[in-house]
Amino acid sequence: MTPHDSDTLKLEKATYEVDPKDVTKEMVSPYPAKVARKRAKHIVMRDPSIEGQEIQANVRTVPGILNTRHCAFAGCKGVVVGPFGDVLHIVHGPVGCSYYTWMTRRNQYRSREDGKNYMSYCVTTDMQDSDIVFGGVKKLRQAVQEGYDIFKPNAITITATCPVGLIGDDIQTVAKEMTEELGISVVAFNCEGYKGVSQSAGHHIANNGFFKNWVGEGEATDEEIEGFTVNLLGEYNIGGDSYEIERVLEKCGINVIATFSGDGTYDAATKAHLAKLNLVMCHRSINYMAEMMETKFGVPWTKVSFIGVQAFAKSLRKVARFFNDEALTQRIEEVIAEEVAAAEAEIAPIRERLQGKSAILFVGGSRAHHYQDLFADLGIKTIAAGYEFAHRDDYEGRQVLPLKVDADSRNVEELRVEKDPERYKLTADPAWVEQLKEEGFLNRYEGMISEMGEDTLMIDDISHHELETLIKRLKPDIVGSGIKDKYVIEKFGVPCKQLHNYDYGGPFAGFQGAVNFAKDIDMRINNPTWKLVKAPWQN
Repeated sequence: MTPHDSDTLKLEKATYEVDPKDVTKEMVSPYPAKVARKRAKHIVMRDPSIEGQEIQANVRTVPGILNTRHCAFAGCKGVVVGPFGDVLHIVHGPVGCSYYTWMTRRNQYRSREDGKNYMSYCVTTDMQDSDIVFGGVKKLRQAVQEGYDIFKPNAITITATCPVGLIGDDIQTVAKEMTEELGISVVAFNCEGYKGVSQSAGHHIANNGFFKNWVGEGEATDEEIEGFTVNLLGEYNIGGDSYEIERVLEKCGINVIATFSGDGTYDAATKAHLAKLNLVMCHRSINYMAEMMETKFGVPWTKVSFIGVQAFAKSLRKVARFFNDEALTQRIEEVIAEEVAAAEAEIAPIRERLQGKSAILFVGGSRAHHYQDLFADLGIKTIAAGYEFAHRDDYEGRQVLPLKVDADSRNVEELRVEKDPERYKLTADPAWVEQLKEEGFLNRYEGMISEMGEDTLMIDDISHHELETLIKRLKPDIVGSGIKDKYVIEKFGVPCKQLHNYDYGGPFAGFQGAVNFAKDIDMRINNPTWKLVKAPWQN
């Protein structure tokens, strides 16, 4: 028996030693009045009696406030583009930005038969002052040629950092010319860091580029791939997560055509339109791709989570329901029973040591939601959570779409996608697909708020000051966060688990991943070292 046996996780009412309303006031009290009013809109205490609780998100951070966000370039190159391992990624910009994206997320890649693997390389045009003055297009063209001559990659990407946009280097023309000259796909992404309020804009730019240039393009055919086929969208293979997910899917008899982008390959990406179902893991980073593929090719999508024992089982059952095949359903249930029993045998004794602990989570665009399931598997209650770069639909659900278009969202090209008259093909019975959509099974994401417990706190784009206030007042047993704030948190005597690159641990997805995570969290929370650390306010 696990802590939550219901099909849908609903977190319990939060209990604090202090009044959370006082905590929220304390978080914004040092700000000037105007800033405090702005920040207050980003802080919500869950009240289930209020239907359609709103939260402010995806707006510019007030200058001077230290937060945990990154730039559009990081979202494009670092998150979505970088994990394609057989593709050479060239950063057009100064070496500082280029170095920053080198292996920062621990994306893993297994070489295919051709042996090509460029995951560990950092390739940059290393723009200098003279390039800023006279332009860097010649240097970029030379870099693409040299990269091709040396590595013979299956494709090349070019990602731009801030100076490129400021001086106006035409990287799109370079990509087009080099595609014709070299005979391979060269795709350019105008993902200059300032393009959006956070890395979220970079995700959108990356999806647009791949959809226009790769999906259904290149050497791809339209010949149907037999069997139960899916794409994994928004799974980036951090610490080997994709390997564990695919292990279980293959055991069930489900074939993964393409992954965007963890352990991804160029060839697989061109065939992605042939999958029968898209499984969307990180809604924020890749819902664009899912929507465009359905509109143009007819591939439906459903939101899943592979983080947590019960969440993974629930997602597998969603796949079974979509395909509506008796033999597949039976096989999936057998795999779930076998895998859950094995995972539970290892997690149960660990849960006894973690039961009743508390966590707060400030991670990415879906991870702060997904990891609540896994913490619940371990008996740990999440008392506060929020995203770095989410939009309102990530909190409130897709029913709030479309959101208001502002100056920042206009910076990102909005593709006009239409049904392909020849290649559009429904992958399931139309009446069945419509029924699933009406039930909210397809094309739906309820967001984080609906599953948060009463009185739990949700804070969007949290600042360092606000996080420190939370730690001091709520005294969590662990914080799940990113590298920017990890060591700040641990100086407060609270263990921090990095959930962007896993602190060199993992995989944490899937059934065996949950066991790995349980051991890791047990080691952190119950490490006697923390008893020797004195928080600054205790001195």
